[in-house]
Amino acid sequence: MDHDASLVHVGAMRGIDVAIVGAGAAGVGAARRLASHGRSVLLIDALPRIGGRAHTIHAGSMALDMGCGWLHSAERNPWVSIAEVEGRTIDRSRSAWGDQWRNLGFDAADQHAAWEAFDAWNEAIRAGVPSDRASDAIDPANPWIGYVEALSSYINGAQLAELSVADYLAYDDAASDRNWRLPAGYGALVEIAAAGVPRVLGTRVASVSHHDRGVRLATDKGDIDAAAAIVTVSTEMLAAGTIGLPAAFETPCHAASKLPLGLADKLFFRLPETHDLPENGHLIGSPRRGATGSYYLRPFGYPVIEAFLGGAAARALETEGDGAAEAFVREELSGLLGADFVRRLDYVAGSAWAKCESIRGSYSHALPGFADARAALAAPVDDRILLAGEACSARDFTTAHGAYETGVAAADRLIASPPWQGED
Repeated sequence: MDHDASLVHVGAMRGIDVAIVGAGAAGVGAARRLASHGRSVLLIDALPRIGGRAHTIHAGSMALDMGCGWLHSAERNPWVSIAEVEGRTIDRSRSAWGDQWRNLGFDAADQHAAWEAFDAWNEAIRAGVPSDRASDAIDPANPWIGYVEALSSYINGAQLAELSVADYLAYDDAASDRNWRLPAGYGALVEIAAAGVPRVLGTRVASVSHHDRGVRLATDKGDIDAAAAIVTVSTEMLAAGTIGLPAAFETPCHAASKLPLGLADKLFFRLPETHDLPENGHLIGSPRRGATGSYYLRPFGYPVIEAFLGGAAARALETEGDGAAEAFVREELSGLLGADFVRRLDYVAGSAWAKCESIRGSYSHALPGFADARAALAAPVDDRILLAGEACSARDFTTAHGAYETGVAAADRLIASPPWQGED
Protein backbone atom coordinates (compact mmCIF):
# COMPACT_ATOMS: atom_id res chain seq x y z
CA MET A 1 0.00 0.00 0.00
CA ASP A 2 1.22 3.51 -0.85
CA HIS A 3 1.59 5.58 2.34
CA ASP A 4 2.49 8.86 0.61
CA ALA A 5 1.05 11.96 2.25
CA SER A 6 -0.41 12.87 -1.15
CA LEU A 7 -3.09 10.20 -0.76
CA VAL A 8 -6.47 11.93 -0.69
CA HIS A 9 -10.11 10.96 -0.39
CA VAL A 10 -12.23 11.21 -3.51
CA GLY A 11 -14.70 13.48 -1.80
CA ALA A 12 -11.94 15.88 -0.75
CA MET A 13 -10.97 16.88 -4.29
CA ARG A 14 -12.51 20.00 -5.78
CA GLY A 15 -11.63 22.10 -8.81
CA ILE A 16 -9.22 19.63 -10.43
CA ASP A 17 -7.78 20.66 -13.75
CA VAL A 18 -6.88 17.15 -14.95
CA ALA A 19 -7.82 13.74 -13.58
CA ILE A 20 -5.40 11.05 -14.76
CA VAL A 21 -6.62 7.46 -14.92
CA GLY A 22 -3.69 5.12 -14.40
CA ALA A 23 -0.66 5.91 -12.25
CA GLY A 24 1.95 4.13 -14.35
CA ALA A 25 4.74 5.74 -16.36
CA ALA A 26 2.36 7.55 -18.73
CA GLY A 27 0.19 8.90 -15.94
CA VAL A 28 3.21 10.04 -13.94
CA GLY A 29 4.67 11.73 -17.03
CA ALA A 30 1.44 13.62 -17.62
CA ALA A 31 1.12 14.60 -13.96
CA ARG A 32 4.67 15.92 -13.75
CA ARG A 33 4.31 18.04 -16.89
CA LEU A 34 0.96 19.50 -15.85
CA ALA A 35 2.14 20.23 -12.32
CA SER A 36 5.21 22.00 -13.71
CA HIS A 37 2.80 24.35 -15.49
CA GLY A 38 0.85 25.06 -12.32
CA ARG A 39 -2.14 22.84 -13.08
CA SER A 40 -3.86 20.76 -10.42
CA VAL A 41 -3.90 17.03 -11.09
CA LEU A 42 -5.15 13.84 -9.51
CA LEU A 43 -3.71 10.37 -10.21
CA ILE A 44 -6.24 7.54 -9.94
CA ASP A 45 -5.36 3.86 -10.03
CA ALA A 46 -7.10 0.60 -9.29
CA LEU A 47 -3.88 -0.74 -7.81
CA PRO A 48 -2.91 0.22 -4.25
CA ARG A 49 0.38 1.68 -5.48
CA ILE A 50 2.01 4.00 -8.03
CA GLY A 51 3.81 2.52 -11.04
CA GLY A 52 1.50 0.24 -13.00
CA ARG A 53 3.70 -2.15 -14.95
CA ALA A 54 6.73 -0.63 -13.22
CA HIS A 55 6.85 -2.35 -9.83
CA THR A 56 9.80 -2.79 -7.49
CA ILE A 57 9.62 -5.07 -4.46
CA HIS A 58 12.23 -5.30 -1.72
CA ALA A 59 13.72 -8.49 -0.36
CA GLY A 60 16.10 -7.51 2.38
CA SER A 61 18.60 -5.10 0.81
CA MET A 62 17.67 -6.12 -2.75
CA ALA A 63 15.38 -4.09 -5.02
CA LEU A 64 13.76 -6.47 -7.51
CA ASP A 65 11.81 -5.22 -10.51
CA MET A 66 8.77 -7.37 -11.22
CA GLY A 67 7.93 -5.34 -14.32
CA CYS A 68 10.10 -3.13 -16.50
CA GLY A 69 13.74 -3.20 -15.45
CA TRP A 70 15.83 -1.78 -18.29
CA LEU A 71 16.44 1.81 -19.35
CA HIS A 72 16.23 1.01 -23.05
CA SER A 73 17.58 3.56 -25.56
CA ALA A 74 19.26 5.11 -22.55
CA GLU A 75 20.89 7.92 -24.52
CA ARG A 76 17.43 9.47 -25.08
CA ASN A 77 15.42 7.89 -22.28
CA PRO A 78 13.85 10.61 -20.07
CA TRP A 79 13.97 8.33 -17.04
CA VAL A 80 17.77 8.59 -17.13
CA SER A 81 17.71 12.32 -16.43
CA ILE A 82 14.97 11.82 -13.81
CA ALA A 83 17.15 9.21 -12.10
CA GLU A 84 20.13 11.57 -12.17
CA VAL A 85 18.11 14.42 -10.68
CA GLU A 86 16.86 12.08 -7.96
CA GLY A 87 20.42 10.95 -7.22
CA ARG A 88 19.73 7.35 -8.22
CA THR A 89 22.63 5.12 -9.21
CA ILE A 90 22.54 3.96 -12.84
CA ASP A 91 24.30 0.76 -13.84
CA ARG A 92 25.75 1.50 -17.29
CA SER A 93 27.53 -1.83 -17.73
CA ARG A 94 26.88 -3.97 -20.79
CA SER A 95 24.05 -6.46 -20.43
CA ALA A 96 24.76 -10.19 -20.48
CA TRP A 97 21.90 -11.10 -22.85
CA GLY A 98 24.19 -12.28 -25.64
CA ASP A 99 26.37 -14.40 -23.35
CA GLN A 100 25.94 -17.99 -22.21
CA TRP A 101 27.81 -18.79 -19.02
CA ARG A 102 30.14 -21.73 -19.56
CA ASN A 103 28.12 -22.57 -22.70
CA LEU A 104 25.87 -24.70 -20.49
CA GLY A 105 23.46 -26.61 -22.71
CA PHE A 106 24.34 -24.33 -25.62
CA ASP A 107 27.83 -24.73 -27.05
CA ALA A 108 29.61 -22.08 -29.08
CA ALA A 109 28.83 -23.64 -32.45
CA ASP A 110 25.13 -23.88 -31.67
CA GLN A 111 25.07 -20.32 -30.35
CA HIS A 112 26.54 -19.12 -33.61
CA ALA A 113 24.00 -21.10 -35.63
CA ALA A 114 21.10 -19.88 -33.50
CA TRP A 115 22.08 -16.23 -33.82
CA GLU A 116 22.53 -16.72 -37.56
CA ALA A 117 18.95 -17.98 -37.74
CA PHE A 118 17.69 -14.94 -35.81
CA ASP A 119 19.73 -12.59 -38.01
CA ALA A 120 18.38 -14.30 -41.14
CA TRP A 121 14.83 -13.82 -39.85
CA ASN A 122 15.56 -10.14 -39.24
CA GLU A 123 16.97 -9.76 -42.74
CA ALA A 124 13.96 -11.53 -44.23
CA ILE A 125 11.39 -9.26 -42.60
CA ARG A 126 13.35 -6.20 -43.71
CA ALA A 127 13.59 -7.53 -47.26
CA GLY A 128 9.84 -8.08 -47.37
CA VAL A 129 7.70 -11.15 -46.75
CA PRO A 130 4.46 -12.25 -48.45
CA SER A 131 2.38 -11.14 -45.49
CA ASP A 132 2.63 -8.95 -42.42
CA ARG A 133 2.87 -12.06 -40.23
CA ALA A 134 6.33 -12.43 -38.68
CA SER A 135 6.19 -16.24 -38.72
CA ASP A 136 6.13 -16.15 -42.54
CA ALA A 137 9.76 -14.98 -42.54
CA ILE A 138 11.19 -18.26 -41.27
CA ASP A 139 10.88 -21.85 -42.48
CA PRO A 140 8.96 -23.86 -39.85
CA ALA A 141 11.45 -26.67 -40.50
CA ASN A 142 14.40 -24.47 -39.49
CA PRO A 143 16.15 -26.28 -36.63
CA TRP A 144 16.46 -22.97 -34.75
CA ILE A 145 12.86 -21.81 -35.09
CA GLY A 146 12.38 -22.53 -31.38
CA TYR A 147 15.19 -20.14 -30.52
CA VAL A 148 13.72 -17.38 -32.71
CA GLU A 149 10.30 -17.98 -31.14
CA ALA A 150 11.85 -17.76 -27.66
CA LEU A 151 13.50 -14.43 -28.48
CA SER A 152 10.18 -13.11 -29.81
CA SER A 153 8.49 -14.15 -26.58
CA TYR A 154 11.05 -12.14 -24.59
CA ILE A 155 11.13 -9.11 -26.90
CA ASN A 156 7.44 -8.90 -27.79
CA GLY A 157 5.75 -11.05 -25.18
CA ALA A 158 4.18 -12.90 -28.11
CA GLN A 159 4.90 -15.59 -30.69
CA LEU A 160 5.81 -14.86 -34.31
CA ALA A 161 2.39 -15.81 -35.70
CA GLU A 162 0.78 -13.09 -33.55
CA LEU A 163 3.23 -10.38 -34.55
CA SER A 164 2.92 -7.68 -37.24
CA VAL A 165 6.17 -7.27 -39.18
CA ALA A 166 5.51 -3.60 -39.87
CA ASP A 167 4.86 -2.90 -36.20
CA TYR A 168 7.95 -4.79 -35.08
CA LEU A 169 10.08 -2.80 -37.51
CA ALA A 170 8.58 0.49 -36.35
CA TYR A 171 10.20 0.12 -32.92
CA ASP A 172 13.15 2.50 -32.84
CA ASP A 173 16.18 0.63 -31.58
CA ALA A 174 18.44 1.72 -34.42
CA ALA A 175 21.96 2.59 -33.31
CA SER A 176 20.98 2.15 -29.65
CA ASP A 177 22.90 -0.45 -27.69
CA ARG A 178 22.59 1.42 -24.40
CA ASN A 179 20.39 -0.60 -22.06
CA TRP A 180 21.06 0.42 -18.48
CA ARG A 181 19.64 -0.62 -15.15
CA LEU A 182 18.71 0.89 -11.80
CA PRO A 183 20.01 -1.02 -8.76
CA ALA A 184 17.36 0.65 -6.60
CA GLY A 185 14.60 -0.32 -9.04
CA TYR A 186 12.82 1.14 -12.06
CA GLY A 187 9.44 0.86 -10.36
CA ALA A 188 10.86 2.66 -7.34
CA LEU A 189 12.00 5.51 -9.60
CA VAL A 190 8.53 5.86 -11.15
CA GLU A 191 7.05 6.04 -7.67
CA ILE A 192 9.55 8.68 -6.54
CA ALA A 193 8.88 10.71 -9.69
CA ALA A 194 5.26 11.04 -8.57
CA ALA A 195 6.15 12.35 -5.11
CA GLY A 196 3.82 15.11 -4.03
CA VAL A 197 1.23 14.43 -6.74
CA PRO A 198 -2.24 13.96 -5.22
CA ARG A 199 -3.55 10.45 -5.82
CA VAL A 200 -6.40 8.11 -4.97
CA LEU A 201 -5.29 4.49 -5.10
CA GLY A 202 -7.19 1.23 -4.92
CA THR A 203 -9.94 3.04 -6.82
CA ARG A 204 -11.60 1.71 -9.96
CA VAL A 205 -12.88 4.10 -12.62
CA ALA A 206 -16.10 2.83 -14.24
CA SER A 207 -16.59 5.63 -16.78
CA VAL A 208 -15.32 8.98 -18.01
CA SER A 209 -17.96 11.26 -19.51
CA HIS A 210 -18.62 14.88 -20.32
CA HIS A 211 -20.28 16.82 -17.53
CA ASP A 212 -21.18 20.51 -17.37
CA ARG A 213 -18.04 22.31 -18.66
CA GLY A 214 -15.71 19.45 -17.87
CA VAL A 215 -15.66 15.70 -17.32
CA ARG A 216 -16.96 13.37 -14.64
CA LEU A 217 -15.24 10.15 -13.61
CA ALA A 218 -17.51 7.63 -11.94
CA THR A 219 -15.48 5.50 -9.52
CA ASP A 220 -16.23 2.87 -6.92
CA LYS A 221 -15.45 5.50 -4.28
CA GLY A 222 -17.64 8.27 -5.71
CA ASP A 223 -17.60 10.74 -8.59
CA ILE A 224 -14.66 12.96 -9.50
CA ASP A 225 -15.14 16.13 -11.56
CA ALA A 226 -12.35 17.80 -13.50
CA ALA A 227 -11.83 20.11 -16.44
CA ALA A 228 -10.21 17.28 -18.43
CA ALA A 229 -9.02 13.69 -18.13
CA ILE A 230 -6.10 11.66 -19.47
CA VAL A 231 -6.78 7.93 -19.63
CA THR A 232 -3.63 5.78 -19.58
CA VAL A 233 -5.00 2.29 -18.98
CA SER A 234 -3.76 -0.71 -20.97
CA THR A 235 -5.07 -1.72 -24.38
CA GLU A 236 -6.62 -4.82 -22.81
CA MET A 237 -8.74 -2.60 -20.56
CA LEU A 238 -9.73 -0.28 -23.41
CA ALA A 239 -10.61 -3.14 -25.74
CA ALA A 240 -12.72 -4.84 -23.07
CA GLY A 241 -14.69 -1.64 -22.45
CA THR A 242 -13.86 -1.83 -18.76
CA ILE A 243 -13.98 1.96 -18.58
CA GLY A 244 -16.97 3.51 -20.29
CA LEU A 245 -15.95 6.30 -22.66
CA PRO A 246 -17.94 8.61 -24.98
CA ALA A 247 -19.04 7.28 -28.39
CA ALA A 248 -16.19 9.14 -30.12
CA PHE A 249 -13.79 6.60 -28.61
CA GLU A 250 -15.24 3.64 -30.49
CA THR A 251 -12.47 3.83 -33.11
CA PRO A 252 -9.49 4.04 -30.70
CA CYS A 253 -10.97 1.29 -28.50
CA HIS A 254 -11.32 -0.93 -31.58
CA ALA A 255 -7.69 -0.11 -32.42
CA ALA A 256 -6.75 -1.20 -28.89
CA SER A 257 -8.22 -4.63 -29.62
CA LYS A 258 -5.63 -5.00 -32.39
CA LEU A 259 -2.84 -4.10 -29.96
CA PRO A 260 -3.14 -6.83 -27.32
CA LEU A 261 -0.70 -7.12 -24.47
CA GLY A 262 1.93 -9.79 -24.75
CA LEU A 263 3.15 -11.39 -21.57
CA ALA A 264 6.49 -11.35 -19.78
CA ASP A 265 6.73 -12.69 -16.24
CA LYS A 266 9.67 -12.70 -13.85
CA LEU A 267 10.60 -14.97 -10.97
CA PHE A 268 13.44 -14.48 -8.51
CA PHE A 269 15.33 -17.22 -6.67
CA ARG A 270 17.80 -16.56 -3.87
CA LEU A 271 21.13 -18.35 -4.22
CA PRO A 272 22.69 -20.45 -1.46
CA GLU A 273 25.65 -18.95 0.38
CA THR A 274 28.14 -21.07 -1.58
CA HIS A 275 28.02 -21.08 -5.38
CA ASP A 276 30.21 -20.30 -8.36
CA LEU A 277 27.75 -18.27 -10.44
CA PRO A 278 29.18 -15.06 -11.95
CA GLU A 279 27.85 -11.57 -11.48
CA ASN A 280 25.72 -10.53 -14.49
CA GLY A 281 25.89 -13.91 -16.20
CA HIS A 282 23.22 -15.42 -18.42
CA LEU A 283 21.70 -18.79 -19.33
CA ILE A 284 18.89 -19.91 -21.59
CA GLY A 285 16.89 -22.95 -20.58
CA SER A 286 16.51 -24.91 -23.82
CA PRO A 287 17.69 -23.03 -26.93
CA ARG A 288 15.85 -25.28 -29.39
CA ARG A 289 12.46 -24.75 -27.74
CA GLY A 290 10.22 -21.71 -27.92
CA ALA A 291 8.77 -22.38 -24.47
CA THR A 292 11.88 -21.74 -22.42
CA GLY A 293 13.24 -19.32 -19.87
CA SER A 294 15.97 -16.70 -19.94
CA TYR A 295 18.00 -16.59 -16.74
CA TYR A 296 19.99 -13.59 -15.58
CA LEU A 297 22.56 -14.54 -12.98
CA ARG A 298 23.27 -12.24 -10.05
CA PRO A 299 22.08 -8.89 -11.46
CA PHE A 300 23.92 -6.07 -9.64
CA GLY A 301 25.77 -8.78 -7.75
CA TYR A 302 22.57 -9.64 -5.87
CA PRO A 303 22.50 -13.28 -4.70
CA VAL A 304 19.59 -14.16 -7.00
CA ILE A 305 18.73 -15.69 -10.34
CA GLU A 306 16.24 -13.56 -12.28
CA ALA A 307 14.08 -15.85 -14.43
CA PHE A 308 12.24 -14.37 -17.41
CA LEU A 309 9.34 -16.17 -19.12
CA GLY A 310 7.51 -14.77 -22.12
CA GLY A 311 4.73 -15.26 -24.62
CA ALA A 312 2.70 -18.46 -24.86
CA ALA A 313 4.87 -20.26 -22.31
CA ALA A 314 4.29 -17.61 -19.64
CA ARG A 315 0.57 -17.52 -20.40
CA ALA A 316 0.23 -21.29 -20.16
CA LEU A 317 2.04 -21.34 -16.82
CA GLU A 318 -0.18 -18.60 -15.41
CA THR A 319 -3.20 -20.61 -16.52
CA GLU A 320 -1.87 -23.74 -14.78
CA GLY A 321 -1.98 -21.88 -11.50
CA ASP A 322 0.15 -21.12 -8.47
CA GLY A 323 3.49 -22.86 -8.41
CA ALA A 324 3.53 -23.86 -12.09
CA ALA A 325 6.03 -21.22 -13.18
CA GLU A 326 8.30 -21.92 -10.21
CA ALA A 327 8.26 -25.65 -10.97
CA PHE A 328 9.02 -24.98 -14.65
CA VAL A 329 12.00 -22.79 -13.81
CA ARG A 330 13.36 -25.28 -11.30
CA GLU A 331 13.16 -28.06 -13.88
CA GLU A 332 15.02 -26.04 -16.50
CA LEU A 333 17.68 -24.86 -14.08
CA SER A 334 18.13 -28.41 -12.79
CA GLY A 335 19.11 -29.43 -16.31
CA LEU A 336 21.72 -26.68 -16.38
CA LEU A 337 23.00 -26.39 -12.82
CA GLY A 338 22.08 -29.73 -11.32
CA ALA A 339 19.11 -30.82 -9.25
CA ASP A 340 21.06 -30.74 -5.97
CA PHE A 341 22.03 -27.11 -6.52
CA VAL A 342 18.52 -26.05 -7.55
CA ARG A 343 17.02 -27.63 -4.42
CA ARG A 344 19.08 -25.10 -2.46
CA LEU A 345 17.47 -22.15 -4.26
CA ASP A 346 14.84 -20.26 -2.29
CA TYR A 347 11.91 -18.84 -4.22
CA VAL A 348 11.58 -15.12 -3.48
CA ALA A 349 8.78 -13.74 -5.65
CA GLY A 350 7.22 -13.85 -9.09
CA SER A 351 4.87 -11.84 -11.28
CA ALA A 352 1.68 -12.91 -13.07
CA TRP A 353 0.82 -9.85 -15.15
CA ALA A 354 -2.00 -11.44 -17.14
CA LYS A 355 -3.79 -12.06 -13.84
CA CYS A 356 -3.50 -8.42 -12.78
CA GLU A 357 -7.14 -7.44 -13.31
CA SER A 358 -6.48 -3.75 -13.94
CA ILE A 359 -3.72 -4.39 -16.55
CA ARG A 360 -3.99 -7.98 -17.94
CA GLY A 361 -0.60 -8.33 -19.56
CA SER A 362 2.82 -6.79 -20.05
CA TYR A 363 3.32 -4.75 -23.23
CA SER A 364 1.57 -4.29 -26.54
CA HIS A 365 2.18 -5.70 -30.00
CA ALA A 366 0.18 -5.18 -33.18
CA LEU A 367 -1.53 -8.17 -34.70
CA PRO A 368 -0.59 -8.97 -38.32
CA GLY A 369 -2.19 -6.47 -40.66
CA PHE A 370 -2.82 -3.89 -37.94
CA ALA A 371 0.40 -1.90 -37.62
CA ASP A 372 -1.67 1.26 -38.21
CA ALA A 373 -3.62 0.61 -35.00
CA ARG A 374 -1.13 2.63 -32.92
CA ALA A 375 -1.84 5.77 -34.91
CA ALA A 376 -5.59 5.13 -34.64
CA LEU A 377 -5.29 4.65 -30.88
CA ALA A 378 -3.26 7.83 -30.41
CA ALA A 379 -5.28 10.08 -32.76
CA PRO A 380 -7.06 12.86 -30.82
CA VAL A 381 -10.84 12.48 -30.81
CA ASP A 382 -11.85 14.71 -27.90
CA ASP A 383 -10.66 18.03 -26.47
CA ARG A 384 -11.20 17.07 -22.85
CA ILE A 385 -10.57 13.31 -22.74
CA LEU A 386 -7.21 12.10 -24.03
CA LEU A 387 -5.51 8.71 -24.24
CA ALA A 388 -1.88 7.92 -23.46
CA GLY A 389 0.27 4.89 -22.69
CA GLU A 390 3.03 2.78 -24.21
CA ALA A 391 0.74 1.43 -26.94
CA CYS A 392 0.19 5.00 -28.20
CA SER A 393 3.89 5.49 -28.89
CA ALA A 394 4.82 5.34 -32.57
CA ARG A 395 8.41 4.18 -32.01
CA ASP A 396 8.99 3.41 -28.33
CA PHE A 397 6.02 1.18 -27.54
CA THR A 398 6.51 -1.58 -24.95
CA THR A 399 8.73 0.70 -22.84
CA ALA A 400 8.34 2.89 -19.76
CA HIS A 401 10.04 5.78 -21.54
CA GLY A 402 7.64 5.46 -24.49
CA ALA A 403 4.73 5.52 -22.04
CA TYR A 404 6.16 8.52 -20.21
CA GLU A 405 6.55 10.52 -23.41
CA THR A 406 2.95 9.88 -24.49
CA GLY A 407 1.80 11.13 -21.11
CA VAL A 408 3.87 14.28 -21.54
CA ALA A 409 2.47 14.74 -25.06
CA ALA A 410 -1.11 14.48 -23.78
CA ALA A 411 -0.35 17.01 -21.07
CA ASP A 412 1.22 19.36 -23.61
CA ARG A 413 -1.89 19.18 -25.75
CA LEU A 414 -4.02 20.30 -22.82
CA ILE A 415 -1.54 23.03 -21.92
CA ALA A 416 -1.58 24.32 -25.51
CA SER A 417 -5.39 24.34 -25.71
CA PRO A 418 -6.47 24.58 -22.07
CA PRO A 419 -10.02 23.35 -21.45
CA TRP A 420 -9.96 25.29 -18.17
CA GLN A 421 -9.43 28.62 -20.01
CA GLY A 422 -11.85 31.15 -18.66
CA GLU A 423 -12.64 28.91 -15.71
CA ASP A 424 -9.81 30.01 -13.39
